[in-house]
Amino acid sequence: MSRLPRMPRQQQAVRRRSYDQFCAAARALDSVGDRWTLLIVRELLAGPRRYTDLHADLPGVSTDVLASRLKDMEQGGLATRRRLPPPAAASVYELTERGRALLPVLTALAAWGAPALTERRPTDALRAHWFALPLLSALDGVSQAGVVEVRLDEGEFHVRTGGGEPGAGVYGYGPATRPDALLTLDGEICLAIGRGEVTLADAVRDGRAVVAGEGPLAAELRGERGGGAGR
Repeated sequence: MSRLPRMPRQQQAVRRRSYDQFCAAARALDSVGDRWTLLIVRELLAGPRRYTDLHADLPGVSTDVLASRLKDMEQGGLATRRRLPPPAAASVYELTERGRALLPVLTALAAWGAPALTERRPTDALRAHWFALPLLSALDGVSQAGVVEVRLDEGEFHVRTGGGEPGAGVYGYGPATRPDALLTLDGEICLAIGRGEVTLADAVRDGRAVVAGEGPLAAELRGERGGGAGR
């Protein structure tokens, strides 16, 4: 007989829903398998966000479903809610350490789904920062730590390279306050990078992506001083 410990029946009944399978994948899906949950994680990987901002950048989600998913994420230890000090007078949601650990899951999922992004459908919403995940993979091999501001026709966002402070967002919305490098490219090249059809280093060398900046991070992205961009 199995010697694995069993959860008391009373504690089992507290769970709102579960696949009820003693399997790591099933347990993970108990937490993040609901529709919209992983996309909420995608938004919160950029850092703390207000409910209204989350709703604005998750077109198609109802207010009831968003509130329900956020509550589930709080109960599951993936996210927390805190009150901002005055004069903000607003609450924000942010990922816990366990929630932030989903970054490689989202990155792998984005890489798997990238080949399906061939044409934008008329009903497809788009936000510039949704390109951040494939670019993070392309910047994995960059040794210099810093902030890269990314400029697309669709808008601007920024990503962090070389690690950073624990709890800090791995990317952010809009332009950076003090970027170490500026990366300008179009959405098509960004998608091609995400699909693995071209590396960021090749795009920079071919002039399909332009890097501006004087510091070591910008130099590495340009392939100068023995540096290189991407893997």
